Amino acid sequence: MFRTAIAGSLPKPSWLAETEKLWPEWKASGAELERAKADATLLWLKVQEDAGIDIVGDGEQSRQHFVHGFLAQVEGIDFEHKVKMGIRNNRYDAMVPQVVGPLRLAGRVHAAEAQLARAHTDKLLKFTLPGPMTIVDTVADRHYGEGKQGRIRLAFAFAELLNQEARALQADGVDVVQFDEPAFNVYMADAAEWGVAALERAAEGLTCKTAVHICYGYGIKANVDWKATLGEEWRQYEQVFPALAKSAIDQVSLECFHSHVPPELMRLLAGKDVMVGVIDVASDTIETPEEIAETIGRALQFVPRERLVACTNCGLAPMRREVAEAKLAALAKGAALARQRFA
Repeated sequence: MFRTAIAGSLPKPSWLAETEKLWPEWKASGAELERAKADATLLWLKVQEDAGIDIVGDGEQSRQHFVHGFLAQVEGIDFEHKVKMGIRNNRYDAMVPQVVGPLRLAGRVHAAEAQLARAHTDKLLKFTLPGPMTIVDTVADRHYGEGKQGRIRLAFAFAELLNQEARALQADGVDVVQFDEPAFNVYMADAAEWGVAALERAAEGLTCKTAVHICYGYGIKANVDWKATLGEEWRQYEQVFPALAKSAIDQVSLECFHSHVPPELMRLLAGKDVMVGVIDVASDTIETPEEIAETIGRALQFVPRERLVACTNCGLAPMRREVAEAKLAALAKGAALARQRFA
């Protein structure tokens, strides 16, 4: 019961990139950078294993950003002429690349890091990709057309490319392919109307576990300020969970601890594995095993024991490394306590 996992990203070591930043600059280039990325990946695999995490990942150490790390291998995107654009419904501004032509993959995107991770751990391995709707929200489109229909066309074009890479990751030995869709919590009606369908296209044909991660964002000021405007109950999940429950996606990762998400919304995911966020990524305070076990206990009112995975609310990329390491250790200890308590 209660396997443990991370949502995806982990802090980059100071010798690899700037620390405590969501869009960090690399500290090296060329072959030296590639070696440093591989070293950081191996480091975090070891940290996760030592902490007792059951489903490990590469920590996205080879990606400057969880979306742009995928886009770097996509033709039809202009990175040379980035434009400033409001993303996540103008929650914050970002410099984003432009879609200027038909999209196609230039080759494998994440072969090196997936194969490296698979060769160096016997644990279940999860690999994360950005979801199609979230990619659409993180680029400026100059090719597929304006309005909703243009966004849908662009999303399904990205879904096709994501599917190609996801199938290759499965062949690399990845056990869980997860698509990150924070946009589902912003454009809820569109997520239910066509976002889940685009997500299913991205996961089409996979026989490994498929997952989607939907959170309220990294623990950065823009997200913390936004959450302060959402009131006493955060019911964004209510609009998309029924569509996900009907979908072919196996697992759903959601925010729980220190959030205002009504836990009973998990009922809407009947038939799915639920990765319950028991670690707050917006605070440096280390959760106690008791707090984590209590969060798991509350979730068990709505999620069968065999379907509950203890996870982080979101990625840990902007955190200090020592805080992230302590939170991983707490996650494993809290899940162990929950196993004793609820066996």
